[in-house]
Amino acid sequence: MSDKPFTQILSEVSRFAATTTDFASLQEFIVRIIPEHLPYCNWTGFYMLDPHDPEMLVLGPFQGAPTEHVRIPISQGICGAAVAQNETVIVDDVHSDPRYLACSIETKSEIVVPIRARGEVIGEIDIDSHQPAAFTKEDREFLEKCAAIVGAFAERE
Repeated sequence: MSDKPFTQILSEVSRFAATTTDFASLQEFIVRIIPEHLPYCNWTGFYMLDPHDPEMLVLGPFQGAPTEHVRIPISQGICGAAVAQNETVIVDDVHSDPRYLACSIETKSEIVVPIRARGEVIGEIDIDSHQPAAFTKEDREFLEKCAAIVGAFAERE
C-alpha cells in the first residue's frame, strides 16, 4: 500500500468491528473514518440489498451531501453494476459513463466495492470524489479489505 493511511484505517476498523455488536454502528464508524483520513473521499456510504427485495439496494449510513438515490435497482447505476457483476467498479470520469446516476454535479469519479457474506453479495461501499480519477489500485485493495471486515461482521449476526 502507498503512503496513504490505509493501514491505520484498517486497524481502527478491525478494532471497532471486534468490539461493537451493532452492524449499523460499524457502518457509521467506517463512513466517518474514511473521509476523515482520505479528504478526496467526498461522499462515503453503504448501500445494502433489501432483505425483502434482492433486486433493490437501500441507502444505509453515509457521510456527505444528501442523495435522492435512497433505493437503487441492481439493474441501474454504477452501484447496481457492482452488485450485478459481483466486482469492484472504478469510474475515473462519471460523466463519461452512461451508467452513472447523477447525485452531485461536483462528483467526478466513483468507486463501488461489493460486500460479501456467506459467499453472496449483501451490499456495497460507495465512494464519490470531486477529483477525476481519484481512486487507485491501492484504494481498491484498501476498500476491498474494509468490505471483507464488514462481510465477516455480517456473518456473525
